[in-house]
Amino acid sequence: MHIHDFHQRLAELGAKPQHIGRITRAWLQGKALDSGTRNQRSENFLPLAVRQALAELAGQLDGLARLRSEHPGADGSARLLVELGDGQMVESVLLPRDGLCVSSQVGCAVGCVFCMTGKSGLLRQLSSAEIVAQVALARRFRNVKKVVFMGMGEPAHNLDNVLAAIDLLGSEGGIGHKNLVFSTVGDPRVFERLPQQRIKPALALSLHTTDAELRQQLLPRAPRIDPAELVELGEAYARSVDYPIQYQWTLLKGINDSQEEMDGILRLFKGKFAVLNLIPYNSLEADDFQRPDGERIVQIVRYLHSRGVLTKVRNSAGQDIDGGCGQLRARASALLNARQARAR
Repeated sequence: MHIHDFHQRLAELGAKPQHIGRITRAWLQGKALDSGTRNQRSENFLPLAVRQALAELAGQLDGLARLRSEHPGADGSARLLVELGDGQMVESVLLPRDGLCVSSQVGCAVGCVFCMTGKSGLLRQLSSAEIVAQVALARRFRNVKKVVFMGMGEPAHNLDNVLAAIDLLGSEGGIGHKNLVFSTVGDPRVFERLPQQRIKPALALSLHTTDAELRQQLLPRAPRIDPAELVELGEAYARSVDYPIQYQWTLLKGINDSQEEMDGILRLFKGKFAVLNLIPYNSLEADDFQRPDGERIVQIVRYLHSRGVLTKVRNSAGQDIDGGCGQLRARASALLNARQARAR
């Protein structure tokens, strides 16, 4: 189901735009579809045919995204393993300070070598309604004032559905435009489409290195855009929306934490409207990659800060439960496969 399918079904039942808007807002807030307002009960507002169909519609919407399991983290976050209508699973993350990270695909085609999600490849796209349903589900547990498209998948590879979700969340969903964060490895279509949208989200660009050859190795199926060119494209968007670009940099010990890389950042970011988010790698014992030592991370932040680059350390939510993006889904899928094998 897509958002326009839901709205079309309501229209066929006789719902006017004002009826569709109220029902949609109730859904996005995690409330019952027939929720009224303080001054007007739904039976005095919604057409009879619409009211009679709400239970069936609610069942269809609930089936878009169901909570499979919840994994609280010590940092106040909570990773949600979400089951979709066809049994596929994605992850959403309740973040501290009323944030939510949502997935846009089952799996991912970019294949970042340090990312668990990319190891499974792309299995399928999420519909616009499945993306938004993660917000509706999360709001049953907590207030959500910020949504980042930084979970499983590359949003640029599901661009139409992600933009439809952003449009709805920024209007009926009541989320401020700059509290909608579109994260991408830097697909050229993003820089063409985002400036044309009614709702222009904040932009987060996965940079990870200033070396073009190394970036190609780390992000093997990302568009071949030189890091310097990517920063220039980001700068143009930042100036057009008057909001800084967030550059994501997953810190990998011995790979992109060198002094040469830090000096490269200074060159690329000089005079730019930008924030650098350093994300120390979420290490597991058997990983090919490790996070730098804590002392080295502090050195990097101090060095960049003292030279004018606004730098923040963003630890991946749920690291204490080995909950880096894709890890919960991978464990659940492995367990399911093992059960199925035993059953055979």
